[in-house]
Amino acid sequence: MKFKLVILFSLLFQIVSAQPDSLFIKAKKSKVSGPQWTQKNKASVDINEVAFVNWNAGGSNSISGLLGLKSSANYKDKYFSWKNNVVARYGINKQQDRETRKTDDLFEINSNLGYKNDELAHWFFSARLNFRTQFAKGFKYPNTENPISRFMAPGYLFFGGGMEYGKHIDELSFYFSPLTLKATFVLDEDLANAGSFGVTPAVLDAEGNVLVSGEQIRKEVGILVTNSYEMEMAENIVLKNQLSLYTDYLNNFGNVDVDWRLDFDFIVNNYVRATLGSHIRYDDDVKTSRPSDVEGELDEAGARVQWKQFLGVGFAVDF
Repeated sequence: MKFKLVILFSLLFQIVSAQPDSLFIKAKKSKVSGPQWTQKNKASVDINEVAFVNWNAGGSNSISGLLGLKSSANYKDKYFSWKNNVVARYGINKQQDRETRKTDDLFEINSNLGYKNDELAHWFFSARLNFRTQFAKGFKYPNTENPISRFMAPGYLFFGGGMEYGKHIDELSFYFSPLTLKATFVLDEDLANAGSFGVTPAVLDAEGNVLVSGEQIRKEVGILVTNSYEMEMAENIVLKNQLSLYTDYLNNFGNVDVDWRLDFDFIVNNYVRATLGSHIRYDDDVKTSRPSDVEGELDEAGARVQWKQFLGVGFAVDF
């Protein structure tokens, strides 16, 4: 599947020519009278459980849980905006007569510094950093012998500068960076030798012995476009959208990596809430595999769209 260059520039044109205020049903408008720091911390627990006793329709007992933590520290004055956050999530699922399986695993750091030279301007000169990886090993179940991912395998780092539009920057942002560094880390010897996540694989001899080890870091420089907005669709229903598009200048320029997350938060009260979300990814460097004609071997099947959908009900506490 190929995302052509024309899609990227078409989106950029729409971003520049759009009327962002029209996205808001209820916009939160406030004036900053002076420099201020805002810090927020949120911990959440989502639990889903199903149990059967003499249930004639059949079924398997199961329980799943998701722990989440988000901490943010943001600064804002007449000319500067500096947003920082750390996100951690880990989820598991246990079904009857089946091993415990991981359902979610994320550790992410974001920092975004913006400066405008006019108090009334809505455009910022911006520098942005994003880092993400995972905590635990990942498997292609039911195979739990050979990990397909682990901590810092992969790890991703984006760092670059550009321009950001944000009249209500806490709720709406359009960001364009013509120069962004993307580094992919695969700090696991076996995965690096296999060329996982786009790094250069190992050089092997005829007997499969490693002559030159696989590279553990892949570096790219390209264009990054992001859009994020948050709006209250109705009372106690909040929509959050995050879209990221990236293409590398040197490696298949015009082939766009996509990361798109759409969440609906349903707020029951200060502690109870439900979340319905969708997360779509496409990365041309992340290849899939399929069974080979040779028993016990796999053939590369190319990159495919990755999609995760989730629904959770649980507790959240701000502190």
